Order: sequence, then C-alpha cells, then structure tokens
Amino acid sequence: MTRVAAVDCGTNSIRLLVADVDPATGELVELDRRMTIVRLGQGVDRTGRLAPEALERTFAACREYAAVMKEHGAERLRFVATSASRDAENRDEFVRGVLDILGVEPEVISGDQEAEFSFTGATRELTGRDDLAKPYLVVDIGGGSTEFVVGDDRVRAARSVDVGCVRMTERHLVVDGAVSDPPAAEQIAAIRADIEAALDLAEETVPLREARTLVGLAGSVTTVSAIAQDLPEYDSAAIHHSRVPRERVREIAEWLLRSTHAERAAVPSMHPGRVDVIAAGALVLLSIMDRIGAEEVVVSEHDILDGIAYYAAESPS
Repeated sequence: MTRVAAVDCGTNSIRLLVADVDPATGELVELDRRMTIVRLGQGVDRTGRLAPEALERTFAACREYAAVMKEHGAERLRFVATSASRDAENRDEFVRGVLDILGVEPEVISGDQEAEFSFTGATRELTGRDDLAKPYLVVDIGGGSTEFVVGDDRVRAARSVDVGCVRMTERHLVVDGAVSDPPAAEQIAAIRADIEAALDLAEETVPLREARTLVGLAGSVTTVSAIAQDLPEYDSAAIHHSRVPRERVREIAEWLLRSTHAERAAVPSMHPGRVDVIAAGALVLLSIMDRIGAEEVVVSEHDILDGIAYYAAESPS
C-alpha cells in the first residue's frame, strides 16, 4: 500500500483525500476526506480572472490541507485543478500560491483528463457487480463544467461541457448582485436552453444513450440523494451507491427551483455553500436523465478525487 494525498480543486470547492492505495488490486483505504467551499470560480465567467478574495480562500484551505497531509505522513501528493483555473487569465497567480504552500505545482488538467480521473474513481469498485449493467455513463456535475464519460472497464468516449451549478447560477440567476429568490420562469428557461445545447455538444462525441447505468458524481448529485432520503444530516455512507428514481429527481429539482434561500438552507443535509447553486445543479442532473431516458441515477461518493489517488499511487515516486 502507498499512502497518497489527492487534491481536487474545482470551481466551487477544494477537496482532499488521504488514503492507502494498492494500485494492483484497486483497494483504497480512506484515512481522511474533507471538502471546503472556496468558490475559486467566483466571477470567472464574467471577468475571465480569478478574484483576489477567491484565491485567498483557496490558499487558506491549502494551508489547512498541508497540515493534514503532514499529520498522516502522505508519501505522494497529486494536486489537480479543473474548470475555473483552466479558464482564468491570471491562473499563474494560483499556480505560484499552491506551489509555495504545498511544494507541488497544480496540474491544470484538460476536460478529457478530468473525465478519465472521474470515471476511474467512480467505477473501479463497481467491477464484478451484476446488478449494474455496462456500459456506464459517468456524469460529474461540477461548479463550472460537467464531464460525460461512457465506458465499460475503460473510457470509450468523454466530453467536458461548460455547464455547472456555479456557472449556470451566476450566468442566469444573479440579478443586481443577488441570486433570484426564487428565479423567474424566463431565468429557468435560459438555464434549460444552455443545458440542452451542452447536451447536444456532448452527444457529438459521447454516445450518451448507449449507457445502461447512469452514475452521478459530485455535490449537486449527492445533495439530491440526501434530500431524496430525507437524511437528518449529510451521511456519506447512506448516500454512496444510493439510487434515486428520475421522478424523485424531478420533484426535488422543481422544489429547489421554486424555493427560497431560507427554505433551502433549512434542509439539514444541505452544505451552506450549496444553498444558492443546488437548484441549477439539480436541473442539470434532471435534464441529463430526461435526455438519455435513465430511470434512476446511481450516486457515488467516489469520484475524481479517488481517481487522482489511484493515479498518484501508480505514478513513479
């Protein structure tokens, strides 16, 4: 077993996994997993730059994670940065800050690489299960982008498109600096139009409708599962590999879109950092299920972060 640390820095959150990994068997023993909402992508869609306050929130989380890695004695670290830092003009400031704090340069990966990591993290432990038919469609709904990956034991096709819960919220639901509470019908229609156009793009290269099992990843999907189960608090064990029927996803998405900030914040399993962006995320999930005719989504707590850990263990030291 190799003790590794994996960091996934996305548009909305930064996450850490410290684990012992056996790359030969695929066994992964989790030692520490945590997530911090930093909103690195704040305003990037509008300005094209990472905001100073967003960078500082991210660097503060990196300092916390550095202490955790030291405590656990991680032998290898792989730091992957995704959508927001790909898009930003000043991403060099981000790279320098991470290098100063953690001693490694973040890998600003492509959408295709992001998809491969997500697929590996989500599906490696599904091998041998006869209740989940192949091929899988793994969908990772992030803050700035959504990754679509179809594969059996390996990736057959992948595509990243620029629809995510933060990007859709900032683009269509923010008026005069505040999120509409609740949004108007025309705002929801604009989000739907963006999602449908993105699905058209994804289908140009990924055979979405060939999938037999839909696997959903990341905070929007796991939060929908928590709401579907009426959990008294966020419970990873209850959420991991739960199955949510499409009509239940529809009920939840419709409720989120007509709810107020206070009503969403009162959901006991809702992370405070997702209150304003969860409605857009749930709508992305529902639109995907409608497009491919999926009757349910299998929810995975294991995602790009686990994929990064596997690749960290397999890389030369």
